[in-house]
Amino acid sequence: MRHFTLILFILIFTQAIAMEPKSFYDYSVLDRKGNEVVLRQFKGKVLLIVNTATRCGFTPQYEELEALYKSYHQHGLEILDFPCNQFGQQAPGTEEEIHSFCQLNFGTEFPQFKKVEVNGENAAPLFMYLKNEQPFKGLDVNHPIGKILDEMLSKADPNYKESNDIKWNFTKFLVDQNGHVTARFEPTEDMKVVEAAVKNLIGM
Repeated sequence: MRHFTLILFILIFTQAIAMEPKSFYDYSVLDRKGNEVVLRQFKGKVLLIVNTATRCGFTPQYEELEALYKSYHQHGLEILDFPCNQFGQQAPGTEEEIHSFCQLNFGTEFPQFKKVEVNGENAAPLFMYLKNEQPFKGLDVNHPIGKILDEMLSKADPNYKESNDIKWNFTKFLVDQNGHVTARFEPTEDMKVVEAAVKNLIGM
């Protein structure tokens, strides 16, 4: 009986490992209408993955993201936008309301996906993977909002810098053409730095 139990445990454990995604392209997400999108379809593209919000001090970054998209989309860049309401409830409304807001105010054309959670027990598996691949390295406190954000996060959790959790809206992950997560940019990072990293991967 003990031998049978051991064999059963090994079989279950092996199956669980086999089912666990091994790479970025093994993950799938839902578009804003709830349709499954397999990330393998983006193989060969440079990806910038962003958790966003429509009522945040960083929301104007939508304009910079759209400018980036227009400049480099034809060269292989895709921006994947995931609204997230976990930070100050700053992404209220339905997916369609959020989509309409972004199009009306910022003329966004890059794909927007279903609202997700990025931290905690209900975090989307993709974001768990991204955080594991690129840990938190700190905020730029010289950014106009950076010092305020640092003080706010420190007050809520003095040890916030020790975890790889996403700290706020508009955190960005850069993925190369082979699915490697090459960089993480906090919302306080200058978008010129993000653009330079994108250009480097594209080969421009």
